[in-house]
Amino acid sequence: MNRVAAIASRLAPTVDLRALKIPCGNEPAREGARSLNANISTLLLCLFTTAALAAEPDFRVQTHLQPATSVMVGGILELQLDVLTDSWFTDAPTLPDLKLQGALVLPPDGHAEHINQTLDGKSFNGMRYTYRITPNLAQGFDIPPLTVQATPGQASAPLSARSQALHFTAAHPPGFKPGETVLVAQGLRFTQKVINSATPLKVGDSITRQLTLQADNAMAMSLPAPALDDVSGLSRYPKNPQVSNLDDGRGNFNGGQRVDTVTYRIDTEGRYNLPAIELTWWDASSQQTLTAQVPAVSFEATANSAYKPVFSIADDLKKLGQQSRVHLSGHWLVVLTLLLVAILAGGFARPFVHRAYVAAQARRQARHAAWLESADYAWRQIPPQIDGKPAQLSALYLWLRRSRLGLTLSTLNPRLQDLLRACYGRAPAEDQALRQLKDSLSTLHSQAEQRQASPASSLRPLNPVREKDSP
Repeated sequence: MNRVAAIASRLAPTVDLRALKIPCGNEPAREGARSLNANISTLLLCLFTTAALAAEPDFRVQTHLQPATSVMVGGILELQLDVLTDSWFTDAPTLPDLKLQGALVLPPDGHAEHINQTLDGKSFNGMRYTYRITPNLAQGFDIPPLTVQATPGQASAPLSARSQALHFTAAHPPGFKPGETVLVAQGLRFTQKVINSATPLKVGDSITRQLTLQADNAMAMSLPAPALDDVSGLSRYPKNPQVSNLDDGRGNFNGGQRVDTVTYRIDTEGRYNLPAIELTWWDASSQQTLTAQVPAVSFEATANSAYKPVFSIADDLKKLGQQSRVHLSGHWLVVLTLLLVAILAGGFARPFVHRAYVAAQARRQARHAAWLESADYAWRQIPPQIDGKPAQLSALYLWLRRSRLGLTLSTLNPRLQDLLRACYGRAPAEDQALRQLKDSLSTLHSQAEQRQASPASSLRPLNPVREKDSP
């Protein structure tokens, strides 16, 4: 819009006051000229704006159903999505995903049909994409609006458009039981191929049966699996089916194909018959139920004395089961039961045992701490300290304080005086004094025991002596 306004301003003519020969002092005439210039600029701006808006391309989306309203269960209904513009597309449009409950939806494979249409008197060109829907249930289906995003030529930004909502109904074809797999096609080919590993067939050889089912205008995922049952005397080894869609070589969808292969190994001699396989389908062209069949396969296998099977699955499983049996007597059963009960009881009792162990450890540590703080522990340290070099009396003082029997340092006053006199007198005799002190320990301990045995007096001493006041 700014560019359009600039162009309009450059193209707008300017009224020259001198050309109009308007005197400079004539202000009303000058104002009229300016108004004329502004009107011309506005007119040109509107014209350019309309042209710019008209240049924006038109983008539309349409949907159609083929057939229009109904389809058979197992058949294909095409949802055609037309993406149209009145210019051209700079890139492929972005298509939405479509999912329907109770139906199989095959999205477009990237191939599109170029189309040209005239809508509202205007020519459009674009591409037609096809969603293929196969309903599995007999019911009504609602297709929601589909949003498509694309960038047409000359568009300033990607454009989006939505299609209209559609509805269709699926009906169950006649001749099929409820819940039975229904195959709907416009044409069907059901063939088989038999391959023998040897001629003639003997025990140990194999025979391969390959079934090929091709259905026109039917999706490969909707093709039913043929019945390939076990046969007595033969070991069956099926292969994974090969399922694929068919086209015309140019990317156009034609139908589906399913190839089932099974190999039978001959275990015993005799005559065998692989039964015929029958397939019921609905012909969409003739609107009737038809049957396709492949014939039975009969063959005979002779004995093979040179053949020895490498292994037998049935025998190996039987032997494995016999070897895995465990025989237990009543005695061992009781022992195992008791062991299991003990293990379970130990598991339940483990928290209680742990708590009891922790409590016992705590009590043991508490008793040890109390022993270290007792008078007896201090008493046992006295002789080693007296015999030490140098001698110490700290354990003796500690015992007096911890005994709490009324014994103080005054009780040892005579012994301490003898010890001090022996250590610091004119004739030191420290060793003799320490021996005497050690010999008197028994007397001191007896006094402590006597004090403990005698009843405590209710009267306080006249001159109490505190330990901190004792020498």
